[in-house]
Amino acid sequence: MQTGLHRQYVRAAMEAPYLTREEESALASRWRTNRDQAALDRIIRAHMRLVMAIAARFRNYGLPMADLIQEGNIGLMQAADRFEVDRDVRFSTYASWWVRAAIQEFILKNWSIVRGGTSSAQKALFFNLRRLKADIARRMAEGEQLDPDQEIATQLNVSRQDVVAMQARLSGADLSLNAPIGEDDGAANRMDMLVSEAPQPDVMVAEAVDGERRLTWLRQALGALTERERHVVAARRLEDDAATLESLGQTLGVSKERVRQIESRALEKLRAALLRLNPAFAVKS
Repeated sequence: MQTGLHRQYVRAAMEAPYLTREEESALASRWRTNRDQAALDRIIRAHMRLVMAIAARFRNYGLPMADLIQEGNIGLMQAADRFEVDRDVRFSTYASWWVRAAIQEFILKNWSIVRGGTSSAQKALFFNLRRLKADIARRMAEGEQLDPDQEIATQLNVSRQDVVAMQARLSGADLSLNAPIGEDDGAANRMDMLVSEAPQPDVMVAEAVDGERRLTWLRQALGALTERERHVVAARRLEDDAATLESLGQTLGVSKERVRQIESRALEKLRAALLRLNPAFAVKS
């Protein structure tokens, strides 16, 4: 919401007349029954002051007041769309919840680039932590012996660990991993300081060399098998999508049991051949 439009909104809110309960009910009925846009407009204008008052409670979260009001208006329209005239409650009372919920959701999405506060307990912590800490500090200054974290956890019915985690989150600002650590033009950034989970270069080289050796041994050992045995072992053990005994039996024109026997004998021969090449090498069948 641009500055000029914001001023117009504030002026319109201040000039909008209040509605009596009867006027409110009649307008709400016209909107719900006939989708009368003029009736909706009057309801919205009459409650813009409510949106501004609720938005003002959240002005300390570092987001533009105009944006908070705009989100509150969305909540106000949602309330108008769901308000039931038959209920014995004023529209302002009903709409307050929707306006506050819309503003809180906007703050949670935009306060940090890291999304948090998705559960009801986390939302309660996010929006009440500062107030409760100030109240506890006042009580402790008056002589009460309190454990601040546990007192907050008890009042909000959350765990102590949740309180500690939320305090850490609120106390730190967002930092870019690409931001330089020093002031020099060629200074390293935080990304450079992250620990890589990839294997060390010497480990990667050793694994590559060992892999080549194993592959050479395997090729030599496969030479000890008959053509049919190599076919069964390759289809059953060396392919990503292993063939079933039944499908191999159909291909070879034998039973599933016969394929199993061929595979078992081939693996024994393969193991013996590999052990002759390198006694430390073994294959599990």
